[in-house]
Amino acid sequence: MTVIIGGAWPYANGSLHLGHIAALLSGDILARYFRQKGEKVLYVSGSDCNGTPISIRAKQENTTTKEIADRYHQEFAQCFSKLGFTYDLYTRTDAEHHHQSVQKIFLSLLESRYLYKNKIKQAYCEKDQQFLPDRFVEGICPNCGAKARGDQCDNCSSILDPLDLVDKRCKLCGIEPVIRETEHFYFSFSKFQKELEQYTAKAEMENRWRTNAISMTKRYLSEGLPDRAVTRDLPNGIDVPVAGFEGKKIYVWIEAVAGYLTASLEWAKQHNESIENWWNEETISYYVHGKDNIPFHTVIWPAILFALESKALPTHIISNEYLTLEKRKLSTSQNWAVWVPEILKEYHPDSLRYFLTVNAPENRDTDFSWREFIYSHNGELLGAFGNFVNRTLKFIEKSFDSTVPQSKIDETIQIDTEKIYIEVGNLIEQGHFKQALEGIFEYIRSANRYFDEQKPWIQVKENPEECNQTLATCVFIIQNLAQLLQPFLPFASDEIKKMLNIQVNEWKVQFDLPREIKNIHPLYERIDIKRIDEELKKLNDQSQKWS
Repeated sequence: MTVIIGGAWPYANGSLHLGHIAALLSGDILARYFRQKGEKVLYVSGSDCNGTPISIRAKQENTTTKEIADRYHQEFAQCFSKLGFTYDLYTRTDAEHHHQSVQKIFLSLLESRYLYKNKIKQAYCEKDQQFLPDRFVEGICPNCGAKARGDQCDNCSSILDPLDLVDKRCKLCGIEPVIRETEHFYFSFSKFQKELEQYTAKAEMENRWRTNAISMTKRYLSEGLPDRAVTRDLPNGIDVPVAGFEGKKIYVWIEAVAGYLTASLEWAKQHNESIENWWNEETISYYVHGKDNIPFHTVIWPAILFALESKALPTHIISNEYLTLEKRKLSTSQNWAVWVPEILKEYHPDSLRYFLTVNAPENRDTDFSWREFIYSHNGELLGAFGNFVNRTLKFIEKSFDSTVPQSKIDETIQIDTEKIYIEVGNLIEQGHFKQALEGIFEYIRSANRYFDEQKPWIQVKENPEECNQTLATCVFIIQNLAQLLQPFLPFASDEIKKMLNIQVNEWKVQFDLPREIKNIHPLYERIDIKRIDEELKKLNDQSQKWS
């Protein structure tokens, strides 16, 4: 089986916050799991270094778009690495390979007559003397009355045209823009209405998309798909490769969503692979993103793939709801956020991976609170998981001179372990990561109960043979936890493998026990609960200072 996993591309105009990680983490869980199964996996993403957000940041800091993009792309790559993300290729949209591939896609769509020229009216700022990119126009959403950007309303998820906004303002200077005529290329989205309706109905029938993706896509389709401009007068980006359109750029409708394919093409080139062996009608693909990106992945990108006559349509849509922070909406403008570079300096990456998985916004908005985060680390990671591993291995180290008893494994636990691999694997493939991890931790809690009931500290004196079986069974559980938790808690899993001297990385029950253990140490340290108040104070202080 061939599995393509695409993680949404964060804008390289500011640091990552926990909302980004909550939306993207499931991509790495999928990639790790399918690799353990022995499938062919290609996991790609990158930094979005083109377009308006970077230009706005560069103007604010009086520097170049390249300096901003370079700074945050490097920071993103470091953060993803520290969090254990295993991208096969993490690239950027200002890379030469991406520019070339997107221009080829554009020309292919033009040749197939899915692109056509159209003169349109566009917002123009007389003070800044430029046509305004969609995100440079701000105003009131005509559908719900909330503040909105010119491309999309985050409140009601409507895709907008800047001219639709009420009380339009230039983001750069705040004055009302005038309307002028300009010419752009349009993509014939309307031609794919029926294909997209059938495609969405099939996805719903096969239960491969999240509920929010199905409902939002059906809403867009019921309204009828309008053709949309796919070029813009942008300050930076990919040039339109057509005479007479000098200075105009290919818009995100085509340029950004194509990144999954262009990154795959670049990876295939680097590894001397044929892209047709990866992108074909048999390919299983997972697209991982936040709900604000749903239409890009369920309408715009599939329509482009239909136009390109590609059979590798998205099969699974993993669209997460929003993560709130201390019961408030995350706000970068108000500095109400937990920034990933900062939290990684203080806390274990597994702690973040655990909390953002068991509290994942899979079907509804969920909240990050410092209290819950620290208590979940101390109670679940340390108290349940870390404690079971440590108490077992320390007992063997002390009472058996680090030699693992080679005894019969408890049959009930063998059966339970075989079942947990099947159940968790199915849940991961269906996109239910929270439920999958909760299932593993119920298995861990039952392992702790088994240890307590068997009382090996008494067995070792009164019935050594039973003690051997108890400890052999506990080591059996631990070595399988190293496999089961590899997609979720890779750092602890790797530590267990070192202590047990295990090399294997497979999604199946491991029966052969190690002979000896070495360098036994706790997987996690307790976090002082005083940190809760300290972090809350820091969060409030940074937000007030910003405002």
